[in-house]
Amino acid sequence: MWFIFAFTTMVAWGFADLFYKKGADRKDPYSHLKTAMMVGFIMGAHAIYVLLFDNIDYDFSNILVYAPVSAMYILSMTVGYFGLRYLELSISSPIQNASGAVVAVMCMVFLGQTLDFVSGLAVVLICSGVFSLGVFEKHSITQAQKAGNEKYTRSFIAFLIPVLYCIIDSLGTFFDAYYLDDVTQTPLRNVTEDTFEMVANTSYELTFLLCAIAIFILLKVVKKEKIGIMEQKDRGIAAVFETIGQFAYVFALSGNGVVAAPMVAAYCIVSLILSRVVIKERLEKKQYISIVLVVVGIIIMGIMEGLETV
Repeated sequence: MWFIFAFTTMVAWGFADLFYKKGADRKDPYSHLKTAMMVGFIMGAHAIYVLLFDNIDYDFSNILVYAPVSAMYILSMTVGYFGLRYLELSISSPIQNASGAVVAVMCMVFLGQTLDFVSGLAVVLICSGVFSLGVFEKHSITQAQKAGNEKYTRSFIAFLIPVLYCIIDSLGTFFDAYYLDDVTQTPLRNVTEDTFEMVANTSYELTFLLCAIAIFILLKVVKKEKIGIMEQKDRGIAAVFETIGQFAYVFALSGNGVVAAPMVAAYCIVSLILSRVVIKERLEKKQYISIVLVVVGIIIMGIMEGLETV
């Protein structure tokens, strides 16, 4: 079953990225908030289902206990939705998925941990790929601006958005390690070895639901924004795929982690394929070389993470 869950996570998150991009409306200043709102409502619906039908004996105080982690994940995702309004999915997805390298560096700096040679090589590949992508993107934008192409006037700022996503998401993962490393020391309340990961995920989803409600009130009541159901179709589909992937991820790594982890980490490859096939994105050859460096580094880090779980 672990293989099915890992494969489901990889495909679901790849499709989620595609529909996030399709739902990113460059002309709508609230596009990213509407996407976050839809994700919050769908995740919240799943959390309510878990509370009603899964026996996890949930303590609602865990919403506050887990809030620092939830806040990092929700903020990073919302930042990512904003960046997709201006940047190709082919570039955004690999950079955002490079957060594992940032976590590794943070563990070295703040926790005094060391990296083995292979993991260190993966970090170098990821950082080199992201840096070269930035150089190439800046050059492309400079050329476009000289040619008077206004489409790219904010693109380099947009390039920095997935980098910011990567950093914030890494903080969430870094904090998560504190909450989920040891069930006997976790701050989460009323949990067992079998339930504490599901309790953490439910707390995250309920927090996202509260954010979705707040966004809806902001847009509908304060901003007087029209929120049509059909206009949210792509965002809703993305939210469904995101939630499916999140649910499957919990079970994917509980099996054969050495294979499951790199499979999940490779979901950006699915995003890259879909971006070319469905929305016809095209990059320069040198950009694809940089992306390959990032993806290879991500897969290597996934393999090393899987080995640690054996």
